[in-house]
Formats: sequence, C-alpha cells, structure tokens
Amino acid sequence: MRVAVVDIGTNSTRLLVADVDERIGAIEPLERRSRVTRLGDGVDASGALAEAATARVFATLDEFSGLIESHGCERNLAVLTSAVRDAANGEEFAQRVREDYGLDARVLRGEQEAELTFLGAMSDRPSEQVAEPTVVIDIGGGSTEFIIGHDHSAGFHASLPAGVVRMSERHIHSDPPAPEELQELARDVRRTFLAGLPAQERAAVRQGIAVAGTATSAASIDQELEPYDPERVHGYRLELATVELLLARLADMGEAERREVVGLDPDRAPTIVAGMILLAEAMGAFELETLEVSDHDILYGGALHLAGLG
Repeated sequence: MRVAVVDIGTNSTRLLVADVDERIGAIEPLERRSRVTRLGDGVDASGALAEAATARVFATLDEFSGLIESHGCERNLAVLTSAVRDAANGEEFAQRVREDYGLDARVLRGEQEAELTFLGAMSDRPSEQVAEPTVVIDIGGGSTEFIIGHDHSAGFHASLPAGVVRMSERHIHSDPPAPEELQELARDVRRTFLAGLPAQERAAVRQGIAVAGTATSAASIDQELEPYDPERVHGYRLELATVELLLARLADMGEAERREVVGLDPDRAPTIVAGMILLAEAMGAFELETLEVSDHDILYGGALHLAGLG
C-alpha cells in the first residue's frame, strides 16, 4: 500500500511517502522532506498560532500536496501535535489543513502521539532488542514525549511541556546564550522531567532510543555529515559525554556561527542549544550513558497505522 504521512509539529513540518508491505510491515520510503516551519512560535506566551507561522506551514503543504498527488498515494494522514493541541485556534487550523489539502488531519492526544512514535521507533528492531524495557525519547518543539515499553507495545507514556521552541523562548535571550540562561533552562527541564516521570518507571528502563530533529542533528554533527545521510544517522550510538561536548561547543557560538556547523540544518540553529540540554537531561533522568538514534519515528508509525499494522 502506498501511503503519505505528514507530521505538522511545533518546529518542523515533515513528509514521508512510502510503500508498506502489509504482510511483514516493511516500509520502503519513496520521498522524505522536512522544513523548519516553527508553527509554535509564540504559542507558549500567547496561547494561539500566529498568522505568520501558519503561513509557513501552508506554503510547505503547497509543496507536499503536489508530491503526494504525483505518487498516487492510496491513503494519507496528517498528525498535528503539541503546538496545535495547546493553541486556542488549533482546531481551526486543523480544519483548514483538511479542507485545503485533502489530508486526514488529526490533532493527536498525547497517548496517540506516543503510540505512533513507539510503533515507528521499534518497527525494524529484532526481537532480542525489543524484549528489554526501552524508553523512546521524542524531543519536539513544544513538548518531549517519553514512551516506555517492550515487544513493540507501548506501556507508560508522558508528554511533558518542555520542547526546543518553548524552552528557547522562555529562557534564551542572549546571543550567544548567557551561562545563567542555560543553567536556568536546564533546571526548568530537569524539574519538568523528574516531576512527570515516576521513579519506578525510570528504574525499569534498560535502553533508550532517541528520535526526531535534536537527536538526529546530534548524530549528524558528530559525524560531520554533509549532506544529511539517514542511513548513517539511523542506529548511531550517541553517548551522554558526546551530547555534553556538543552542547558546550554550540552554546559558545552565536546563531550565525551555528548556522555554519557541518551536519546541522541551518534552520535548527536557533533552537539546537535548548535541544542539546533537553537531550542531556532526558538521558540523565534515565541514567543512560548511551542511546541509539533512530530515523524512524512518528512518520513510520503513521505509515504502519495506515496499512492497518498498528
């Protein structure tokens, strides 16, 4: 079955067009696109999606809808997450996505987002790896999702209000960031994570998988990938010490200098410092010295869902 999945997130809008083998759940990507659209700009302060931000998303959907049509997709799904969930005008935005672009746009509840993310992250893992209790960490623009499970089945999940856009807007007001801004950002994230992640759930975890732009950017920067290579990012082992070194390096730069970093999408330069803090604090919460980066996330979970496999 040929499917299209669009992820309209707080920081980016992404597309996957793929063929899904319904017998074995194998996914063959045909088209992958990602644009930093920053839909969540100002939502933390104003409570609403800004007109300029929605215009960026609609311009991206203009491009994506042509690609979807050209591939003759049988089914489609658009997943709308934290920024749209939190915004007073979120449902109005979702309705326009449905009407103007012919997409099955769904504003996901936290547990739905968790299930699709876990399904995607665990989709191609061998049975001996999925048997261990695993936390999937999905750092987004407005929130961070934690999903704990095993055997391809999600159990505990939490959607916590700490993401790269939200935390950057709340704490970073200097360029480069001032040390005290970074310290307060880290304290805010640590408080949020520890309050929302029960100790008994954290203690059970034996391994971690990180998905989405912060983790894949860290893997790409560490390998100095230019251009981005999903095959070298997917499955990359990332150590906490490496994340801390990347944080120190990136936080010492101004935004203009970060835009020139090999392996980093320039449009992620404004929020990558917050992202590295979020990733380091997430690993710390579970006492993980290393984790695996996965390029398979909610897009893959959505594709499997469309094919009736999750």
